[in-house]
Amino acid sequence: MNALAADTTPTDGEFPFTTGDFRAIADLLYKASGIHLADAKATLVYSRIAKRVRKLGLDSFKSYCELLRSDPNHPEHAAMLSALTTNVTRFYREPHHFDHMAAELLPPLIARARAGGRVRLWSAGCSAGHEPYTMAITLLEAFPDAARYDVRILATDIDPLVVDHARRGVYNSGDVEPIAANLRSKFLTKDASGGWKVAPALAEMISFGVINLMEPWPMKGKFDAIFCRNVAIYFDEPTQTKLFTRFAQHLAPDGRLYIGHSERSLIPELVSAGLTIYRLKDKS
Repeated sequence: MNALAADTTPTDGEFPFTTGDFRAIADLLYKASGIHLADAKATLVYSRIAKRVRKLGLDSFKSYCELLRSDPNHPEHAAMLSALTTNVTRFYREPHHFDHMAAELLPPLIARARAGGRVRLWSAGCSAGHEPYTMAITLLEAFPDAARYDVRILATDIDPLVVDHARRGVYNSGDVEPIAANLRSKFLTKDASGGWKVAPALAEMISFGVINLMEPWPMKGKFDAIFCRNVAIYFDEPTQTKLFTRFAQHLAPDGRLYIGHSERSLIPELVSAGLTIYRLKDKS
């Protein structure tokens, strides 16, 4: 299907889908989330949103777009967002970040916590929870009694469905394969159905919530680490610049920002501190 080649119905499509329909959906998604849909994503949009059109009992993408435009508070806005956002993730994705966290970031933070200080880490774009739970495993391996101190991990995503999945903390055997066997037995338990449930020690370190990175953030304090990996790649350059500027404003003076392997900071306030790791530029 090439919906942008002509303003016609795809030959193998169940519903009429035109260039105008694609651009209307792309515009709605951009305004809601900052995600930019290139023309090449037309096939993806058709395949994912056709299911929503069918579920709602509508007869076309045009009717679907009219529904969304007519009511900015309609629950279908959240459903569309969930359908079009990508949630590819795994435990220990880009493992060098967790190596850096353990060796470089955590030692001074642990000392601060033991002295009565506050430590805050943020998984911004937590998807189904693999990232924040990996952060928690890394933290507890280095700091087993972290729960006794003022140490917390915030995990957020724009999609409430994946946040609910993350909060439940239940994964299949394929999901947990990247976790070393000794850590798996220490931090997860296998249930009767063959799934794996994260241990309370992990879950209790993390607060989950729904946050749209393009909207005002409720957090007032600064973070010692922000993981936002493979999120900015879905934004255009102005939106990336806005996002990184806000991260810089929420990063502690000695904090670190961890981003995806194909992402780069676009602002001078953030300078390299390792492979896809950034810190605030010195003010001197």
